[in-house]
Amino acid sequence: MPLSEEEQRLLEQMEQALADEDPKFASTLRGSTLRARLRRTVLVSAIGFIAGVAALMFGLVLVQTWVSVIGFVLMLAAAYFFVTAWRRGGEVSADETPPPGSGNGRQQRASAGPRQSSFMDRMEERWRRRRDEGL
Repeated sequence: MPLSEEEQRLLEQMEQALADEDPKFASTLRGSTLRARLRRTVLVSAIGFIAGVAALMFGLVLVQTWVSVIGFVLMLAAAYFFVTAWRRGGEVSADETPPPGSGNGRQQRASAGPRQSSFMDRMEERWRRRRDEGL
């Protein structure tokens, strides 16, 4: 049975309130579709990069400069989309599984993975202990 307009509006308000109150939980709920789209983007850009290399080589063999230029531009565009999708994928996984010991409330960099942040947390904790012992 479809929802009425009033029920649909209330549901949207509740979803918005949930996203405002707990963005990490909301991103976890939305994560599967985003992750699938990013995976697809990475795959298509990798195939595009390979096609660009093929066009570049084909243009060099046939001495057709314009084919080589198109291949090079295709390689650059595919590499750009690959890198941006790869970084967004890191943000999605960082939102879903926060690293242990990150209760200091600071935002972590999007490119920092769980290993890097836990290493930094350990270094900060060592620094605090040394400073506190010195007093």
